Amino acid sequence: MLTIASIVEGHGEVEALPILLRRIAETVTPATPILVPRPIRVKRQRVVKLGELERYVQLAGVRAGDGGAILILLDAEKDCPATLGAELLQRARRARPDRSIRTVLAKAEYESWFIAAVESVVGRPDLAITPPMDPESIQDAKGWLSRNALSRGTYRPTRHQARFTAALDLDAARSAPSFDKLWRDVASLLLPPAGNAE
Repeated sequence: MLTIASIVEGHGEVEALPILLRRIAETVTPATPILVPRPIRVKRQRVVKLGELERYVQLAGVRAGDGGAILILLDAEKDCPATLGAELLQRARRARPDRSIRTVLAKAEYESWFIAAVESVVGRPDLAITPPMDPESIQDAKGWLSRNALSRGTYRPTRHQARFTAALDLDAARSAPSFDKLWRDVASLLLPPAGNAE
């Protein structure tokens, strides 16, 4: 059994990410269960600071245990996911070289992945919604979901994120490049190349 400890920034991800990781694992390696401890939540502006990321990676390394892995999931917001993600990954690996670590930055928000697969999360066949051509270009994904995917009310991560994650069409969500990276990174943890711990 693989343990994947995680670091997230939002309250919604604390509940949603374990659901998402289990769903990906059930698809990639259905016979191998994973253990996902409650994610460590740290505000984004704090976790990217020099020294702070390293401190939380140390804690995640303890939670992951020997042979476990660490996943860092943040919203890219206006940063380039590839650039910031690579920098954070390098720092995290220096802090815990004894753990398999992956860093994913959702472009621009976790909720962008819901927009990519919006028909699956709406849950109402009477609302025919087509996802936009580039869901990751929407800077206010939460607002978009409030206006387009909810019949009434406002999207709230603590109320909707876990439920939407459980309903998310994973194949449709992979049309969002940052979600596809998450998928590939989690798959690489579940199915590491023979003779390679990374």
